[in-house]
Amino acid sequence: MTAVDAVSVFLPARRVPIESLAAPLRLTEMQIRLFRRFHGLTEVRHDPDLSLTDLLRHAVDGLTALRDVAHRVRFVVYARAFPVVAPYPENPLHDVCRAVGLGHAVAFTLTQQSCASALAAVDVAGRLLAAEPHPPGDEPLALVLTGEKAFTRDAQFIPETSVFSEGASACLVSAHGRRDRLLAYAAAQRGEFDVAGGASPARFQREYRPALAEVIGRALARAGTTLADLRLILPHNVNLMTWKRLVKLIGFPLDRVLLDNVTGTGHVFCADAFVNYRTARERDLLRPGDRYLVAAVGAGDGATFAAMVFEH
Repeated sequence: MTAVDAVSVFLPARRVPIESLAAPLRLTEMQIRLFRRFHGLTEVRHDPDLSLTDLLRHAVDGLTALRDVAHRVRFVVYARAFPVVAPYPENPLHDVCRAVGLGHAVAFTLTQQSCASALAAVDVAGRLLAAEPHPPGDEPLALVLTGEKAFTRDAQFIPETSVFSEGASACLVSAHGRRDRLLAYAAAQRGEFDVAGGASPARFQREYRPALAEVIGRALARAGTTLADLRLILPHNVNLMTWKRLVKLIGFPLDRVLLDNVTGTGHVFCADAFVNYRTARERDLLRPGDRYLVAAVGAGDGATFAAMVFEH
């Protein structure tokens, strides 16, 4: 059974109040007020002195569990929201792999599900590992990476919805782990929400919560569990209002959704799940046997709604 063996997160120390983004992003006072007062977004993490390679390297260096098992890593899966994040011929993924002794691993990128790509990457990593032949005592592992720079205006905010932070994560995945085992994964790809292709943003906003609620229900059913059995929901950090409305729709207590990182980091692209997982572990919010759900939505060429159920 696919399992998350260890997680490391890196967020730049530099905090930027959202008011400071008004001029460079050409945001009105009303938009800033909407982000802060309505959506609960107060600051983000940006550091122009850190490259994308730096972000990824810091996350990998923080994954202490990797040091003794690097030789067992067969796959490195880099999940990101944007198809292109560096100019040719730069390749931050392969640069980091070589620097940390993972040049032997098969390394590739997943971007097709935008900010939900991290959940797809965990699923793909588990499937690859389950099919990987290995001698007894040499179980293969996979490393799932996330991390992006807010390098353009489109990569810094979603109009009327959210503001992006820079950051990265590294997640060690095994096929038969004993902790944080993946019980179920569900995803729905909705090509009709391709705004660039003429889809209505208003329709996307209208159907956003019902679509995510449906996927959450499907993941729970596949895991043989219910909302009442969940200790915690680890959300994507899009904004507070979205989750306040969603939990009302599905009938789940708001105080069991870990929303603390929304205000202090904003939306960290694909890394939200791991940022929130780290916070849950640091605060001892998960005990052995607890079940929790991770949710994510990616929007770009269409939309992806995704949810995973884990047992700690």
